[in-house]
Amino acid sequence: MRRYFGTDGIRGRVGQGHITPDFVLKLGWAAGRVLGNGRGKILIGKDTRISGYMFESALEAGLVAAGVDIRLLGPMTTPGVAYLTRTFRASAGIVITASHNPFEDNGIKFFSADGDKLPDEVELAIEAELDQPIRTVESSALGKVKRIEDANGRYIEFCKSTIPASMNFRGLKIVVDCANGATYNTAPFVFEELGASVVRLGTEPDGFNINHGVGSTEPGTLREAVVREEADLGIAFDGDGDRVLMVDSRGHLIDGDQLLYLIAKSRLLTGAMRGEVVGTLMSNLGFEHALKRLGIGFARTKVGDRYIMERLKASDGILGGEPSGHIICRDRTTTGDGIVSALQVLAALDRLGTRLDDIGSEVELYPQVLINVRLDAPRDVLSLPEVQDAAASAERELAGRGRVLLRPSGTEPLVRVMVEGSDRPQVEQLAEQLAEVVRAQLTA
Repeated sequence: MRRYFGTDGIRGRVGQGHITPDFVLKLGWAAGRVLGNGRGKILIGKDTRISGYMFESALEAGLVAAGVDIRLLGPMTTPGVAYLTRTFRASAGIVITASHNPFEDNGIKFFSADGDKLPDEVELAIEAELDQPIRTVESSALGKVKRIEDANGRYIEFCKSTIPASMNFRGLKIVVDCANGATYNTAPFVFEELGASVVRLGTEPDGFNINHGVGSTEPGTLREAVVREEADLGIAFDGDGDRVLMVDSRGHLIDGDQLLYLIAKSRLLTGAMRGEVVGTLMSNLGFEHALKRLGIGFARTKVGDRYIMERLKASDGILGGEPSGHIICRDRTTTGDGIVSALQVLAALDRLGTRLDDIGSEVELYPQVLINVRLDAPRDVLSLPEVQDAAASAERELAGRGRVLLRPSGTEPLVRVMVEGSDRPQVEQLAEQLAEVVRAQLTA
């Protein structure tokens, strides 16, 4: 059992639990011992949270004490760190981010030398080192720190290279919402350099406004901007740039399932499709049915990109993702990348000769209601008989025309209650009833 690592690194409220300078300093030392490979080199990037400076310094001290050299990237997307870790032949990459969470949270994500998320055995090895006292190497063996000045330019060029050199987006007007996060200094330039007319949104981070009122978790501002600007479409990223959602010209939100469908259809058209598409327990039934009409296989995993990637590798697949917009194009990069995924969608629209506005006619999503029930303290309420009975009753009422899913969040103290079905009023009613049962058990 992992004590510190969750489904995607270590995350929490700044100043509480493990998200403190002293713990992060020791985490840097422990990671350096495990990942440094002797006199190794580790890259550090961060999103735009005010606490990023503090944790960058703490990680730096711990890694240097372990004898590891450091390359600082500054504000950089999570997938950008994964890419640069590979190209700089580094031993590992570290990102200081809490992704789509508010600025009060922060966390640490790790990548291997290959740009992949760390396997369980490596995370467990780091946790084992955390139990040991810090032992600083001799002064002659201390790590050195340098800043990579052209990191953003390198990543921008990589993103552009993931679509054909002959393709451009001249004539497209796009609203690009960077969530006041890590994509603010890369994403607008990518689309502009490919010929699009870009309206910028959420590109003025101040340390506190990341994901606040903008970005993929709050797309209302983008929807309004697309209609107001009479744009062809809008693109929304989350705080660390590993997720993307889109908005069509009418202001309708296009989720990760629909975007993944377009990429898969385009790959099928060009003969590049390989293996099954991998979704999660949250993937919409309408998406699954649309893929089957194309003759493309579909598999579900637990929620989390690490499980999607495991299944893709096992089946030699290339495409997977979640409705939240975390899309993996394994034939282009090693992890979920919002900018790269957005480029694949735009390329797909170009190849298919269609518009984002038309996706609804091909992928008719079932109504899906998700309610988050916050936990004041860790508690396994989902195994209680009252909750299980309520879930079973809802399943019977759906009578095979939908699904019920109750699961704990892997990144926040929440229980997620999801009901999906063909009848929206019924789905909404059942979701509220289930959420109320969970809440009642928390106060029982």
